[in-house]
Amino acid sequence: MSGSDSPAVWLLALGQTLIYAGSYYAFPALLPDLEAATGWTKGELAMGPTLAFLIMAVLTPFTGRLVDRGLGGEMLSWMPALAALGVAALAVVDTHLGWLTAWAVIGVAQAGCLYETCFAFLTRRLGDAARAAITKVTLVAGFAGTLAFPLGHWLGEVRGGQGALLVFAAIMALVIPLNTVAVRHLRRRERAERTQAPTPPGVLQAALRKPAFWIIAAAFTAIYLNHGVLITFVLVLFADRGAPEGMAALAAALIGPSQVVGRLMLMGAGARVTTGQATRGAMAAVVLASGILWLAGLAPLLVFGFALIQGAGAGLMSILRPVLIAEVLGRAGFGVISGAAAVAPILASAAAPLVGAGLLAWGGPPFVYAACLGLAVVGLGLILWLLARPDDQFSGM
Repeated sequence: MSGSDSPAVWLLALGQTLIYAGSYYAFPALLPDLEAATGWTKGELAMGPTLAFLIMAVLTPFTGRLVDRGLGGEMLSWMPALAALGVAALAVVDTHLGWLTAWAVIGVAQAGCLYETCFAFLTRRLGDAARAAITKVTLVAGFAGTLAFPLGHWLGEVRGGQGALLVFAAIMALVIPLNTVAVRHLRRRERAERTQAPTPPGVLQAALRKPAFWIIAAAFTAIYLNHGVLITFVLVLFADRGAPEGMAALAAALIGPSQVVGRLMLMGAGARVTTGQATRGAMAAVVLASGILWLAGLAPLLVFGFALIQGAGAGLMSILRPVLIAEVLGRAGFGVISGAAAVAPILASAAAPLVGAGLLAWGGPPFVYAACLGLAVVGLGLILWLLARPDDQFSGM
């Protein structure tokens, strides 16, 4: 990636930070305040983001094809406006149907402006230089939770749960000019989308016939469900571990910076650490973090250890998954292949709020700790199996 592209990449990074803060992290950051403001249960509230992720999962393969056809920039430029309108609607609805409808709008927008579209756009634009650009984006966007949790804690006290969402919507509106400028700059490159060959016919079908596709999808599905449950109910779980409200908010805010630290470590390691080695390490970190959270009942300060290790491990996934897909399955038709591989992990993120709420209602926090630890072990096991395969397609990992 040439130095002239860096300003555009940093703009996209800032845009991803704001869109994730407002459309993803704002909900867990405001969950206690939203319960108080609406009178709905955790499960009823969680149906909203679950619906959004379901819609996103259905639409992601389609938006991946749009990226392959050269329309990724348009989605990155205008879908944030739809996301901001959806979050603004959450601030004013007074019925559960209205709540779900607003989340449905957010789900449509997320399919076209979150990591999947951004990374596919960068991969198409920058080729081999995309890994560096993706790393830069995730370095900055790792602070989305750091922005959302303290801001949500303060806004929830000042404006209430729904009033705080209106502020988050206004913040998300800033993404529109940021992404628009970035897209225009990147499209001035000689490697213009119109000069690239169209997606080869049958490329997705060929990928679906490879066991590696399904192993990657399943491994990241387990990790995304683990992370989604823990992030959605992080304040509830920290309180169960004995952490006071202020300590819980501070520890939750550290998840974002720890994501950045993990990504900086990966960037510093460079070619000395292969994609396979980094993926194994990241998966192992999530296993360790889940165990530490369970043990935090003996020492509440361990919630900080969980936040640091979970953030570092899970934060690397956003870099490693597209890179792993590109290395294992190739870059031809990357948008549609990546979109298809993302369906199951997105569905896991969709299910996470309801799964977490169900586990809490069924057996309380201990069921959450056990389930999340099990999911992390499954994800690590699948990746170890993938990387142990002797197939030539895995050589060089």
